[in-house]
Amino acid sequence: MALNMLYKSILETIIGNIDAGIHVVNSEGKTIFYNKIMGELEGLDIDEVMGKNILEIFPSLCEDTSTVLTVMKSKRPIYNKSQSYLNNYGKQINTINSTIPFKISPEKYGAVEIAKDITQVKELSEKVQILQQVLARKDPEKENIKGYTFKSIIGEDDDFLNTISFAKTASKSSSTVLIYGETGTGKELFAQSIHYDSARSNKPFIAQNCAALPESLLEGILFGTVKGSYTGAINRPGLFEQAHGGTLLLDEINSMGLQLQAKLLRVLQEGYIRRVGGLNDIPCDVRIIATTNEEPEKAVASGALRRDLYYRLNVIYLRIPPLRERKMDIPLLSEHFIKKFNTVLKKDVWDISNEVKNAFLHYDWPGNVRELENLIESAMNMVTKDHIIKAHHFSNNMKPLFEGGKTGVNYKLLSNDGKSLVETLEIIEKELINNALKECSYNITKSAKKLGIKRQNLQHKIKRYNISIE
Repeated sequence: MALNMLYKSILETIIGNIDAGIHVVNSEGKTIFYNKIMGELEGLDIDEVMGKNILEIFPSLCEDTSTVLTVMKSKRPIYNKSQSYLNNYGKQINTINSTIPFKISPEKYGAVEIAKDITQVKELSEKVQILQQVLARKDPEKENIKGYTFKSIIGEDDDFLNTISFAKTASKSSSTVLIYGETGTGKELFAQSIHYDSARSNKPFIAQNCAALPESLLEGILFGTVKGSYTGAINRPGLFEQAHGGTLLLDEINSMGLQLQAKLLRVLQEGYIRRVGGLNDIPCDVRIIATTNEEPEKAVASGALRRDLYYRLNVIYLRIPPLRERKMDIPLLSEHFIKKFNTVLKKDVWDISNEVKNAFLHYDWPGNVRELENLIESAMNMVTKDHIIKAHHFSNNMKPLFEGGKTGVNYKLLSNDGKSLVETLEIIEKELINNALKECSYNITKSAKKLGIKRQNLQHKIKRYNISIE
């Protein structure tokens, strides 16, 4: 008995302090446990709820709309369901609930409901939907609405230029596109460029991050809702309808729930959508561009991306090289960002110092082009009288940027010796490749890994610079 009391005390302590609302009812639908978090979420005191029937507390619910009563009747759990309902004071509550039945006796079941408050997320998603509807109704040419185009993409690296060329060819098609690139490489930049270079350029371009919202909310945003499909639902078109004739970008598709991926696959195959809670099939003419920040095959292998959806999306595949594989573009990108932030910050900065260039060329750039842009902006805020960005203009947390990367390169090459910037960078790149080859006993695979580039890319550069690997 003492042990049971101890277990009960431990359980009540855990449930009372967990960062989620917990509501437990018995077989009669009466509350037998209700924690503080759930009370804060639903705007009720624990004493108001304990011992009362759930329909007495929440008059807007009924046996068909209450997840608690539904699982008690079906004896099957419901996971991650979006709910919108009123308490007995008329306050609206928006939650994501998981509700699990538990056996009291062979014929009687109670239920445990675990809830997360998504009121702010829901309000934000509705504002985004309204804004997207407004934008979708605008005429891009008359309203002068324009996003990124291929002219916005900056780079001279061979592999990067090949990716741009492939994307330009893809823009002439209406086939689905799958873009893989690490965070900060510019996936949406490529997606918008494809759209605005296509025959759909005068139609809507709508982007949705699949990682930003719970699956149940995302489903309604993508496919739309029908009034009465759940408490608080209204007749509203989804992004597929809003993007009709244009392009829908599904960013971070590997973060979309598997059930929703199955519904998306059906839409892509059949060419029509059905609103949540609706009965009518609505034709849709939408080009899908999907992006992933994880290698697609790895996402399939890990179970994050359905294999059948991957094959359906992967009609045209683009891989955007990370910045560490196109370091010769760093000076060009730096110059572009300096010009941009000179205007934004009202500065008169001309260039980055040789020390900063050296550090940039030997840094791995885990945040890619976005990280470079943020670093340039940060440093330019600290420039007062100088016209050159120097090491001391960067914050203290970037000290490793200037302390590492000692690879034996002769940095005196960067002095004013009459060489152009391209010639200087080629000399540095050649020396870096030679050093890596020597350190790795001329093993191409290991050398490529050390340099942070693909094996094929290294072989191309070895041939280009006529480097002997005997």
